[in-house]
Amino acid sequence: MVETKWIAALLIATAMLIAPRLASAQQGPPVTPEIVLAAAAAKTPVADGPVQPTWDSIRANYTVPQWFIDAKFGITMHWGLFSVAAYHNEWYEKYMYSTFSNWHTRNFGPPDKFGYKDFIPLFTASEFNADDMAQLVKESGAKYFMPTCEHHDGFSLWDSDLNPFNAARMGPKRDLIGEMAAATRRAGLKFGVCNHSIEHYTFIRPTPGLKTDLDDPAYADFYWTHHTDANLQRFLELWVAKDMELIDKYQLDILWFDNGVNSRAYDPLKLKVAAYFYNRARQWGKDVTIDTKSTAFLAGSVLDFEKLNPRGPTQILKGIWDAEEPIGSTWGYSAANPVETFRGAQSVIDELCTVLSMNGNLLLNLSPNGQGAVNAQQQFALREIGRWLSVNGEAVYGTHNWIRDSEGAPRVVRTGGRGRGANPTTVGAPAEVRNPGGVAYRFTVKGDDLYAIAQSWPGDTAVIASLATGQAPEGKIESVSLLGYPGNLEFTQNEQGLKIKMPAVRPCNYAYSLKITGLKMNPAGAPQPAVMADLR
Repeated sequence: MVETKWIAALLIATAMLIAPRLASAQQGPPVTPEIVLAAAAAKTPVADGPVQPTWDSIRANYTVPQWFIDAKFGITMHWGLFSVAAYHNEWYEKYMYSTFSNWHTRNFGPPDKFGYKDFIPLFTASEFNADDMAQLVKESGAKYFMPTCEHHDGFSLWDSDLNPFNAARMGPKRDLIGEMAAATRRAGLKFGVCNHSIEHYTFIRPTPGLKTDLDDPAYADFYWTHHTDANLQRFLELWVAKDMELIDKYQLDILWFDNGVNSRAYDPLKLKVAAYFYNRARQWGKDVTIDTKSTAFLAGSVLDFEKLNPRGPTQILKGIWDAEEPIGSTWGYSAANPVETFRGAQSVIDELCTVLSMNGNLLLNLSPNGQGAVNAQQQFALREIGRWLSVNGEAVYGTHNWIRDSEGAPRVVRTGGRGRGANPTTVGAPAEVRNPGGVAYRFTVKGDDLYAIAQSWPGDTAVIASLATGQAPEGKIESVSLLGYPGNLEFTQNEQGLKIKMPAVRPCNYAYSLKITGLKMNPAGAPQPAVMADLR
């Protein structure tokens, strides 16, 4: 039962912050203060502990887990009923009742005869093996795995006691999230989920006059297209309860929310979930985190950016953050994707180095097909990334930013749009510090070791202008080595830069990490999240 003091805290938190009824494609439903507070006051489990549902209490009791700060690279994936439709992108449910209705009719039947619900029996997960997936994630060098547990379509991939439209009761009749949680932990990785479900209530907007199955009473709680205040309150109560169910069933290490929770209007609901999660984690003896976008959370959450370009930082961002990126041209699987739309290892590694140099983590999205298979192009890229990390991981895991993110690399600029966009290492304004050899370097730090990651092979001599005499940090360079190559490298230092004699044999493909010792490095920042106010 919700304690009286918690209800009072929720009332205070709401105050006049709740906005009028507004909605867009990636927002939760329009609400009123009365509906939100009524939903927040519903009976749910209580987790005893010091964290109360207020921003001040969460701020006082939260730090970003060290495992997340050190991990640097994680994997997510978009997989669900939309992967069976395999057309355009993961928003298929939204558009099959409007823009795509003619295509849907030609390929599956008219939407009043074959609705989105009719994809459920076709979603069998016949090619999905959780241990194989966990092994692929581990081979990629990622340290955590956080698949989508429910997208905007309302179909849960876990064994839910709250939502009957779930993968354990229908379709594959398997607890897919449970299988992935167990397999991921057997592989020695952290596990979390991405929950998009708050956007489902207003996701479907059918073309007026189009015949559909949306009024089928048996699926009223699947489509949520009958909008009343009572139904909205019930939907919000269910959102809170499902989050708590996920937290308890799978003892999550990380819980991610999409843009739908960004509004201050939902603060009483978010605060209730956050307090529950952080108190439960204390009972488990685990360090956990929430991960959200923009200003969705005023405390207690890592700051997430959907794509580095166009929404993320263009230079070092103080605090802990991550950028999520698709490996394909869409988040969800599309049969129309030719092979060349999937990114190769070079593209992902370049972006990983860019993100690292600005103090972030990279969260890479996979797109399995409707039955759970990850195609050969995605698998090859992940294993290549893993091979690179097996050589260069010292320059990645457990590092933080230097005083300068890069040399010779174009400054990232924001280009707009939902598409994947150009590789952020090859678009932008001129480099802040030019490199005499035309090589782009990204910098990371661990202790007093500086890593300069060359994003192309420097040739016979590497020159790092940022380490020229008179410009380098305090101290004297003692040694320079190349990760994956035995022994130290010969070097000289003058007013042009640090000049390093490179070996004839490259130790790896894609990017090359030079380790420089002897200089006084800047310490890591406090384990606190980045904030939007500092974004540049």
